[in-house]
Amino acid sequence: MGKVISVCNQKGGTGKTTTTINLSAALALSGKKILLVDADPQGNSTSGLGINKNTITKSIYNVLLNQLTVDEIALPTEVPNLKVAPCNINLTGAEIELVGVISRETRLKKALEKAKNDYDYIFIDCPPSLGLLTLNALVASDSIIIPIQCEFYALEGVSQLLKTINLIKDGLNSSLDIEGVVLTMADFRTNLTNEVISEIKSYFKERVYKTIIPRNIKLSEAPSFGKPISLYEKSSIGAKRYEELAREFLGEASGDNGGNYSPELVASQENISDKEKAGE
Repeated sequence: MGKVISVCNQKGGTGKTTTTINLSAALALSGKKILLVDADPQGNSTSGLGINKNTITKSIYNVLLNQLTVDEIALPTEVPNLKVAPCNINLTGAEIELVGVISRETRLKKALEKAKNDYDYIFIDCPPSLGLLTLNALVASDSIIIPIQCEFYALEGVSQLLKTINLIKDGLNSSLDIEGVVLTMADFRTNLTNEVISEIKSYFKERVYKTIIPRNIKLSEAPSFGKPISLYEKSSIGAKRYEELAREFLGEASGDNGGNYSPELVASQENISDKEKAGE
């Protein structure tokens, strides 16, 4: 039976969707059967995997309203073993339509129970809020991955997320736990990045993945082409880091950029764009 994992941070701009797409793709390419559930009305995971969110007629919205099953809406992607349960802006209506419904917070959990046997892992891309959609995702999940960007105010809002997780554990999903914390958008040329990494590791301790995701132009470009980084630019630093994160997630070899590089070396390898390298 597959494991359900929410990728969640109520703070926007943390690399949440980037991590959901690229970790899912890396695991699928390693042979795991993956379903990515796009539960963010922005639909960025949907479009980031090459699905036109403006033309879909079946989505996770229909699943939450008990109109369709997950199997009926899941679409194949260019990545073998990876399917996506898409969404678009219509999903915003679900929160309103479910307000008066009994057990509205368990709709997604019940829907995914029927799909678990078909996948090794089901990842849910949550919206950057703690509303009903995120509540549904956390109630449905076995664990949660928290992406945190290596920038000022990195831990802003995380304490509220942790309070929400504890409330859900107390009342709706006692097995929910933190799978891990992913450090994203690292720029080792700045002292701030190293300070933030130290602060987050001190806060979350062993739950922080050793693999750190750098700022990388190719990672930023890939969604506009509807591809994960592993298909868009497999040789890029971003692709390599998500491959390492996938291996670490599976309990295999830890990422090789787990803080052991000197800042100068990491800067030279992680943060220089391909254009800059070409000019050297």
